[in-house]
Amino acid sequence: MTQTANRLSSAFAKGHAALICFITAGDGDTAANLDALIAGGADVIELGMPFTDPMADGPAIQAADLRALARGTTTADVFAIAATFRQRHPQVPLVLMGYANPMTRRGADWFAAECAKAGVDGVICVDIPPEEDADLGPSLREAGVAMIRLATPTTDAARLPAVLDGSSGFLYYVSVAGITGKQQAALDSIEQAVGQLKAATDLPVGVGFGVRTPEQASAIARIADGVIVGSALVELIGQHGASAPSSVRELTSALAEAVHNARKVPA
Repeated sequence: MTQTANRLSSAFAKGHAALICFITAGDGDTAANLDALIAGGADVIELGMPFTDPMADGPAIQAADLRALARGTTTADVFAIAATFRQRHPQVPLVLMGYANPMTRRGADWFAAECAKAGVDGVICVDIPPEEDADLGPSLREAGVAMIRLATPTTDAARLPAVLDGSSGFLYYVSVAGITGKQQAALDSIEQAVGQLKAATDLPVGVGFGVRTPEQASAIARIADGVIVGSALVELIGQHGASAPSSVRELTSALAEAVHNARKVPA
């Protein structure tokens, strides 16, 4: 097992659901915000690669991307942020999430090699479907970087095997058919979907899109292997700018307590 596989598998083997936290690279004081996520109890970090046309993301993350791009954040900057994060937090899984253009324009082999060099454990590419895995997947797997795939409410039993083929790290369940943000799926529909996914794969299943509060996170942590929170954290960075780390740590701590204790039986 590679170090990457070890870090990701360890995050889902703690006896409780994992809290997976997303922020956008280059938005605010990214290093301080990443440290705040870890201090608050995040188990896995998703670092967004700012992109001009993030079609899967809602207004909060779109605005974060624009702030990061306005500051001149480049793909090289994203890898520099990842590399310094890895030096400060050698055991915490780090996943890049973004879109195909920055990942493939210099060649998939180049991108995969940079991921490995920076200590990135996995990649979520929103707009490369599994049927086009050849564009990026083989290079990532060759470099020992997990290709983390998305399943959605519209992923039926006929297509699920294609989604799972070549997927590793964890499976990201998009709980609503839409963009990231404030809408949230009904818990019973999430529970049904997670049950179907876990019947088809041994990969941990993380649930995201629309998770904002400790109460929502706790409910999902009882049925899923991971809870993914993005927009609520990104909004804090947008509101507080350079002063955001304390607010980011406070929300992360509340989310972590809710997620990590969700399965405990009351005394």
